[in-house]
This record gives sequence, structure tokens and C-alpha cells, in this order.
Amino acid sequence: MGRTRRRLLFRTGRLSGAVVRPLTIASVALAAFAAVPALAGRERGDRQVETPIVVPNDNRVAAGMWSGDTLDLRLEVVTARWHPEGDSGTVVTAPAFAEEGRAPQIPGPLIRVRRGSVVRVRVHNTLGDSTLVLHGLHTRPAAVEDSIVLRPGERRTVQFLAGDPGTYLYRGRAGTIDYDRYEREQLAGAFVVDSNATPAPDRILVINIWGEYADSGFFSNALAINGRSWPRTERLRAQVGDSVRWRVINASNREHPMHLHGFYFRVDARGSAASDTTYAPPSRRLVVTEYMEPRSTMSMTWAPERPGNWLFHCHLAFHVIPESSRLVRAGAHASGSHDASEHMSGLVVGIEVQPQPGWREERRENVRALRLFVQEGARRGRSPTAMGFVLQQGARAPAADSVEFPGSLLVLRQGEPTDITVVNRLREPTGVHWHGIELESWSDGVVGWSGRAGSVAPPIAAGGSFLARLTLPRAGTFIYHTHLNDLTQLTSGLYGAIVVLPPGRDFDPETDHVYIAGWDGPEDPPHQLVNGDSALAPATFRAGRTHRMRFVCIGAAFCGRFSLLRDGKVQEWRVVAKDGADLPAPQATVRPAVARLTVGETLDAEFTPASPGEYALVFGRIAAPVMTQRIVVR
Repeated sequence: MGRTRRRLLFRTGRLSGAVVRPLTIASVALAAFAAVPALAGRERGDRQVETPIVVPNDNRVAAGMWSGDTLDLRLEVVTARWHPEGDSGTVVTAPAFAEEGRAPQIPGPLIRVRRGSVVRVRVHNTLGDSTLVLHGLHTRPAAVEDSIVLRPGERRTVQFLAGDPGTYLYRGRAGTIDYDRYEREQLAGAFVVDSNATPAPDRILVINIWGEYADSGFFSNALAINGRSWPRTERLRAQVGDSVRWRVINASNREHPMHLHGFYFRVDARGSAASDTTYAPPSRRLVVTEYMEPRSTMSMTWAPERPGNWLFHCHLAFHVIPESSRLVRAGAHASGSHDASEHMSGLVVGIEVQPQPGWREERRENVRALRLFVQEGARRGRSPTAMGFVLQQGARAPAADSVEFPGSLLVLRQGEPTDITVVNRLREPTGVHWHGIELESWSDGVVGWSGRAGSVAPPIAAGGSFLARLTLPRAGTFIYHTHLNDLTQLTSGLYGAIVVLPPGRDFDPETDHVYIAGWDGPEDPPHQLVNGDSALAPATFRAGRTHRMRFVCIGAAFCGRFSLLRDGKVQEWRVVAKDGADLPAPQATVRPAVARLTVGETLDAEFTPASPGEYALVFGRIAAPVMTQRIVVR
């Protein structure tokens, strides 16, 4: 692996700009501070003390003891051994929170109280040589995060009122950390304040990260949800017809666009480290991907309508591929895999939905049939090869080496059942995920997982084919993309846009404009393309007509923003949909014409130019665009 390629595996981008900074995403080896499976204990004075083992915390049981309306919680920070990849996996030795007298936990013990409760926390820093700085043990909301400093061996008691209901977090930092070389976000836990009413049943998912540079400049890291990394994460279970409520806490210093397969979820609340905002019912939007800033929280609700296996995961490729999201013993490094159980890792949770008694699949009639070819052609741009999806037009299959980049635009119709036979002409296996489409599990496209126990979808072998059955209940803008060997296949061109139109409407290229942003090759820094090119051809719009601008982001990591300008000034448009779902009325508003997207998102905006003139669609920062399209309005 070349140096440039190797460096990319350890990096990701920021949504707000083009800065690419080191990230805890390359799995290769553990440095000396990292775990040594042979390590049995640590010295304390003249005696050997066994290092305790971390228990993954599923956040089902709240910590502490109640006395009237006061929660008493005794915490200590200890050096512990953590197995994020399973009991037989590589070990990380790191500070962790524990209740006194109990095993340490990652994430830290759950603090869950009612509004108006008194919270009394006694904290003991048992680390022999590290000062501990704590954040988050205070009343919410707060103008700023507090901080509590404990020297080695020191004990401290803090007492405060719980404050407003919401989803929060608390965290610690042991010693001085160089975040260009280390990640130490395993020392964090959930802090939930409920209203006085009995809360509805929910689950709490906390993202923690540990990592550091190891030998040969590689970055070794653990990317965990509730203390485990896929495929060792807990399998969440539900039944068709349930109302599923989750609180998701990003306790890391990194962004995570969180994506749910097969279903929409409703965003009920969003929060930061200091405050939480619950949306009024008319403002609760439906999404399939929600961007989570560092140390942010989200409350979400969704209803599984079809049985089968599904996923909830970060959509940054580097957070879910073996090359960059696993711990590996010193001197080794991970590589990609086509094995069904090994091609994903890191920030992934599996969901098993059981059917209700008597449940039957809906009958499908008048099915439309399409054939989609996965092709490989001559090398182009920065990609090691050129790959693309090509839709068959007419009776004859496309030439074996023809490639469309991005893949063919699939124009489908709402309510029309559609079967797509995917024919793989690559020299390696692949799989196709129909991102945002509500469909049966078998067709969802996750090799070795989609389907149900005992009957899961296989990889589409070289020279083989797979039948995907789409039901298309919703009109909107969606994505299809590879879901195997992601870094190579995705950055070689295996992605495309889907437009689902309501009955009676045809796709009109004069008023329907699709912009899909992706990567050209996996090099560092990334080379971004829009519609498969580094330059956009001029376009002509008609004055007085409403133009639907459909924006799609499906690169390996960060995307950026699109802005519509005239004479250097940002114009206005009406944002109407996100991820293929119409926005609620309070959010479907006229606003400045800037579309910010992260990986796995789509956004639709309507623009009605009032008068002829020349406009510019800018991708990237306005002051330093990646590319600009000239739009002439006649």
C-alpha cells in the first residue's frame, strides 16, 4: 500500500470545509500504551493489582442509589482492559468509569434521573499518574460546560439539580492528550433527564472512540457503540408494528452521519453537550441519515414495518470498513474482505425485526422489470480502475466494457413494484444497497446480513446476478451504491441516483436537475467530483418555471455544500425534501440557497428564477469553490 493511500485510511474530512485532519480510523496496530493481551495487572506500591476488565454497557440499568429525590452515585476512574472486538479480540488498556465496587464500563455508568432531582456524584481519581478533568456533571441547560479537576488519588463530590429533560453526556480526560496522535473518548457516558411522567421505553446508544498512531505511522483504533465494535455489537430486536425509540449520543470528537437501512426515522430532539431541544410535533422531520456533530445527541423514533435484518451505522466509509476501523496487533494491518461476516466493522448495529403472527408479504402485481449491469472499464482519473452501473436500454445488453460515471440515473415510479436484476461483470464480488428505499430485507444489499436468520443475501459473485425487489411507496430522491469492498468500489464509481416520481409525472430534464457528489479514487486529499466530472457543463433554466434541484452526496467521507449565486450574492430557494421525504411545513421554507450535505444524504430544493440572467451554482466554499456551474436563465 502506497504512502498516500495509507494516509487516507486514517483521515476524514470536515463537513464545514475542505480541511482533512487525522482521524482514528485506520486499524493496524497497537502502540505500547495500547493493549497487550499478556498484561495481567498493574503495580500499586509493592504489590500486584489485577487490572479489571471492562464490561460493555448496554445502558439498560441506571447507576446509583436513590434516597427520596436525591440520586447518590459513587464513581471512580480506573485503568482497565477493554475488549471492544469481543472477549477473544485485541485488548485496549485505558481509563474507564466504574461505580465503586463494580466492574468498569464503556460507555460509563448510565446516569438517569427525573426533572427536579438532586444529583450527588462522588468521584475518585484512582489513576496513579494522571490528572482527571471531568465535564458534564452539572445542571442542564448550561451556558458552557463546567470542568472539575482531580489530581491523582483525589476525591471530589459535586451536587446539582438535574434540570430540563433531555439527552446529555458526561465525559472525562485523563492527562494531556495530543489529539493529532490520540483519541481518548472511551471515558464518557450517557446522562438522561426524564420528565416527571413515566418515560416511554427506549434504548440508549453511545458512540465511544479510542485510538492512536502505532508502528509505521498507522492508526489503530476502536470504534464502538455501547462498548463493542461490529460484528460484536449487540443485536437489537423489535417486532413489526413496534414503536422504537432510541437516544443516540456521539461522545466522540468526530462527526458521524448515522444511517438507518430500510426505514425512515423521525428526529424528535437534538442536543449538544450543554443543552437539548425537543422539536414540536409539526417540526419533526423524517430522515434516513442524520448528521451528528461531535458530542451531540439525538432522540429518534421509527416503526419497523417489514421483518428481517437491518443496519444502523455511521455512513463515513472509514468508520465501517475493516481497513480502518479495527484494532490489530503490533506489526500487522487489516485488509478489506469479501467474507460475509468480515466486510464491515466499527460503528454498526444490527437490528433483527420479527414478523407479527400471521404476517404476510404484500402481493406484488404489474411488476416492472429492469436489468442493471455492474461494469468495469479502463482506468480514469485517480481511481485504480473505472467501475460503473449501466442500465440496459432496449433488448441488447450494454457492451461489457462500457461504464457510466456516476451510474445510470434510475427513474422509477411511486407505487409501481420494480424488480431490478443486477448482473455483475466485475472480476470480484459486489453488493448493491438501495439507500433510502423502503423495501424487503433480502433486497437491501448487505452481503451476509440482509434477509433473515438462516437465509441471508449472498454476495453477487463475479459473473453472477441478483434480483432486487423494490416496492417504492414514496416519491423523492434516493441513492444506490455498492455495499461491499466499499473504499475501492465506491471511489471507483459504483454509485448512482434514483428519482422516484409520483404517478402521472414524467422526468423533465429541463426542470429536474440532479447533482451527485462523490470521490474519484481513494487518494488523500480526496478529489471530489459532481456528476462524474471535475467541471460542470453550463445549464439553461427557464425564467418563471419552478426547477427542482436534487442534491446527492455519496463519497467515502465528507461532502460539502452547494450554493446558488447571482452577481456574487446568495439567492433564495425553497427546500422541500430531505432523504426523499417531504419536509414538514415549518421546515419547507424559503431560505438562502445553500445546501449543506454529508455522506448518505439527499436534499431537494425548488428554485423559480423570476427574471433572465446569469447565475452560478458553486460546489464547495464560495470563496474557494471546488467547481462552479454557469446557469443561464432565459
